[in-house]
Amino acid sequence: MDDRVALAGIVYVLRKGVSWRDVPAERIGCSGVTCWRRLRDWTEAGVWPRLHQTLLVELRRSGLLEMDDAAVDGSHVRALKGGLTPGLRQSTGAGRAASTT
Repeated sequence: MDDRVALAGIVYVLRKGVSWRDVPAERIGCSGVTCWRRLRDWTEAGVWPRLHQTLLVELRRSGLLEMDDAAVDGSHVRALKGGLTPGLRQSTGAGRAASTT
C-alpha cells in the first residue's frame, strides 16, 4: 500500500473523528485496518517526531513559521487515566452532608 494513501486514511480518521472501520476504503484507497496498522508501525518506528521536526525546519526555511505569535495550551488534551494528582483534591462544597442512616 502506498504511504500517501495510508496517510490520507489516517488524516481522515483524525479530521472526521470516525472509527477505523468507518474509513471509506473506496474513497481513500485502503481500508481503515490498513491505515491503523500503518499508524502503529510508523509510531513504533518514531516517524511522527521526525516528521514534525522536518516540517518545522521546512516552514522556518520558507519563512512560513512565526513563533512570536505562537501559544501553547494543553487545556484541550485529555489526561490519560486522570493524570497525576499531587494530593487530595479540596472539596468545593460548604460542608459534609447529613447522614441518611
